[in-house]
Amino acid sequence: MSGPGQAAEKRGERIAKVIARSGLCSRRAAEALILGGHVTLNGKVLESPAVTVGSEDQIRVDGKQLAAPEPPRLWRYHKSPGLVTTTSDPQGRPTIFARLPAGLPRVVTIGRLDITTEGLLLLTNDGGLARALELPKTGWLRRYRVRVHGVVDEDRLARLAGGITLDGIRYRGIDARLERRQGTNAWISMALREGKHREVKTVLAAMGLEVTRLIRTSFGPFSLGALTRGEVEEVPRRVLREQLPAPFNTARRPEREPHAHYRR
Repeated sequence: MSGPGQAAEKRGERIAKVIARSGLCSRRAAEALILGGHVTLNGKVLESPAVTVGSEDQIRVDGKQLAAPEPPRLWRYHKSPGLVTTTSDPQGRPTIFARLPAGLPRVVTIGRLDITTEGLLLLTNDGGLARALELPKTGWLRRYRVRVHGVVDEDRLARLAGGITLDGIRYRGIDARLERRQGTNAWISMALREGKHREVKTVLAAMGLEVTRLIRTSFGPFSLGALTRGEVEEVPRRVLREQLPAPFNTARRPEREPHAHYRR
């Protein structure tokens, strides 16, 4: 009988990763379970997460057999402002997880949006996929619409394409363009690939601009589209097969060029 590591590569995977891919908890939480003595491997209590397992290994958490991992799934979610993207908040602020509709499996966010930022947030049942898509080397572009208060210097916006260093932190090139002015306010479109912590607000603050609204409109090939605030919609698996990077894309890509964005 095969164990929960069935989907692992032949050379094996770290046990915390296998536990996370089962949907039970995050990788970090899996490591904590192991260190707390809650996990057995082939009948023996584990003391360290530095263990590689394969398809024949039997893993139990608190005496229960670990479920086999599900295939990667992805959801688009329209986050409202005023919600945090952590599972719990020490300040007692509402989280997105408390507002998600019933019936979703355990999901994690791909990246984060701060409490005042709204728009597209991707959710997945696969922690490994989340980590892979968050990395700058994945090359997925994040697009935003930003409302600012202040005087916009279009030349300075254009120079952001060459990157900028602020307080010793280097921000890679940003495509920033003025959309329209409304008195002392303006709308700017921005596209970036790194998404460092509060990057948009930090860069614009250095230009003397106060961000009064920030909306993420797309993340890689996935767009906010017509989702209303609080709405969640699963991305069809056909689209995932076209868009996800290896090894999460197990199907051969079509010969034709896939759609640039998934919209609805």
